[in-house]
Amino acid sequence: MANEMKEKAILVGCQIGDNAERFQYSMEELASLTETAQGEVAIIVSQKRDRIDYSTYIGKGKVEEIERLEEELETDLVIFNDELSPSQLRNLSRILKSRVIDRTQLILDIFAGRARSKEGKLQVELAQLQYLLPRLIGQGTELSRLGGGIGTRGPGETKLESDRRHIRRRITEIKNQLETIVSHRERYRERRKKNKAFQIALVGYTNAGKSTLFNRLSSADSYEENQLFATLDPLTRKLVLPSGYSALLTDTVGFIQDLPTTLIAAFRSTLEEVKGADILLHIVDSSNPDYHNHEKTVQKLLKELEMDHLPQLTVYNKMDARHSDFVPTAENHIMISALHADDRHLLKQHIENEAIQLMVPYDVLVPSTEGKLLAQLKADTILRELLFIEEEQVYKCKGYALQDHPVLGLLEQF
Repeated sequence: MANEMKEKAILVGCQIGDNAERFQYSMEELASLTETAQGEVAIIVSQKRDRIDYSTYIGKGKVEEIERLEEELETDLVIFNDELSPSQLRNLSRILKSRVIDRTQLILDIFAGRARSKEGKLQVELAQLQYLLPRLIGQGTELSRLGGGIGTRGPGETKLESDRRHIRRRITEIKNQLETIVSHRERYRERRKKNKAFQIALVGYTNAGKSTLFNRLSSADSYEENQLFATLDPLTRKLVLPSGYSALLTDTVGFIQDLPTTLIAAFRSTLEEVKGADILLHIVDSSNPDYHNHEKTVQKLLKELEMDHLPQLTVYNKMDARHSDFVPTAENHIMISALHADDRHLLKQHIENEAIQLMVPYDVLVPSTEGKLLAQLKADTILRELLFIEEEQVYKCKGYALQDHPVLGLLEQF
């Protein structure tokens, strides 16, 4: 099959206020989002204003400039760097020949392409429909021709109203299907809680290096709950810490600034997986000049997702390429490069120390005949001392275990 032609796009941004640097990063991010969605950036148009134009987002003169550019560059798309209101979208679609979309639609489009699991696909479809519903009127006059005659739902009903009804019905259908999936996942989680595994979740801004770290930290005999990794679908694998203790590591979707509100709801149920985590590893790309804003965006979203109460270890990644102005700001942090084995080992030790803070100590003598229990102590607890006392034929075991772990009950008999 021949390569699909990339759609040519004009990117449009409006800088409000004096933060030129922040605006610049935002536009660069829009360009990389466009490329991720298989688009080609033809030109970037920006304007500085005191406030957004209510009817067309940018000023009249700029709209005329875009009209000339789309003719000259033969573009397919005009992408705006903010979420357009239904009326802005309608007005711009009337004036411009190219298809008009905004940052939200672009992000939704990327997620639609990346979701692999049934749940991921449903989440994205739900977010797209919720975005589309108030904007249907802007999709052209063909949607609002009058119905009537055989097969229509009553005289005078518009095509638009039947489209709206269809979308609302589909939204209800998807919500019901998602409820079923969520209850399935809760059963999985309950089972995992019974086994009392220590759970670590990776969170961070998109492209901070989470997946690289995830793949290099987790062991080859991966424990996978979802077979395929996709942006919206959390994946969990086993992580063996320096003491031999096995924890569970979950990778999550990358956060992004100005995340569409419709997608936050989709995130919420996907990230339910993470709510049961014992600790969050917040991965920050120290090579990105906008790293501080990325940190703030992640913290803001964690708050919205009611996950800001979980213990956090900030991992400043890509230290071998760190930005010249980089200064760590998080109190509890470690600085590494995911590509360096020594750094990864250091991180594992750090995680182990964090785990110990959340555990209870034990000090017990276990008979040498209890081979199964000794093996369990090695895998399910952080074993700090294992000493064989020959004259008594017992092992002196000292270490740490998660509170309420079944193994603590077994130790009580000795």
